[in-house]
Amino acid sequence: MVGASPMMRKIPSGVFGLNPLMDGGINERTVSVVIGAPGAGKTTFAINFLRRGLEQGEDAIFITLDEAPEQIVQEVIQMGWEDAQQHLDDGSMVFIDASGKQFTNFIQKELGAFVGEWTGHNARIVIDPLTPVLWSVKERYEQRDIVSYLLRETRKIGTVLCTLEEHGIQGDLAAPELVIPMYLADNVIHLRYKSHESPEKREMKIIKCRSSKHSRYWHPYRIVKGAGIIIQHASEEFAPAEKRVDFKMELKKQLGKVKAERLEAMHPMERDAMLHTLDSLANEDLSDLDPREVVTRILEEHGLI
Repeated sequence: MVGASPMMRKIPSGVFGLNPLMDGGINERTVSVVIGAPGAGKTTFAINFLRRGLEQGEDAIFITLDEAPEQIVQEVIQMGWEDAQQHLDDGSMVFIDASGKQFTNFIQKELGAFVGEWTGHNARIVIDPLTPVLWSVKERYEQRDIVSYLLRETRKIGTVLCTLEEHGIQGDLAAPELVIPMYLADNVIHLRYKSHESPEKREMKIIKCRSSKHSRYWHPYRIVKGAGIIIQHASEEFAPAEKRVDFKMELKKQLGKVKAERLEAMHPMERDAMLHTLDSLANEDLSDLDPREVVTRILEEHGLI
């Protein structure tokens, strides 16, 4: 596998632990597809992605084809993103509510004008979920045309992330509603979660990462309030309970290694968000996680280690 093209700029994913597994992050102005069963964390993944962009002064666009925006905002606030409403109020994040609409009409008649309004912006765009778009037309060639047009248009204004619902046999990525988006996407990430068999077990694998090296292993991950998704690397194991260190102690130790000028050089919004995340985690029950792993993944995401 060759490295990323020198013309490609990497942007941080916002998912703690993912960047090193994708050769430094997601290639800018590409399309990523995140596949998973209900409860796998697809929307959490998408919110991490948008939130990270906002921390760096980028715009965020959330196209919802399922839940109402009010419901999504309520859920993300409950998960620890307390300033989500502030981003909506100041216009740096917008919701496009396509739920209840005839998707083909929305894409064909409204999308072009919307993209035109955002020309010149460098945004992060989430389409959650993409599955109803495929269900809105019957023929495969129509599905390919409409999805291709949707992705081609949205990537004109930034980097796109779509979620796809996994139905039927778990792990069968040859299902008709998955094949076309996987083929068109630059990156494909599978969140494997079998709630009826192992409700505490979640694993992530990068299926495809065009123009970049990437991990080919399954990696355990957790969903933690205040941080979202934290991915464990395959070569690492969480320390046994008797050897774990206190989160606050580990946080103080690791932050002490970061030079003050590096913290000062960060975008103020990014720095404040990172410190808020770390502070909020200090009050969470992380008994099933190794604090060293958690702190490392968060500082790594922000380029501090």
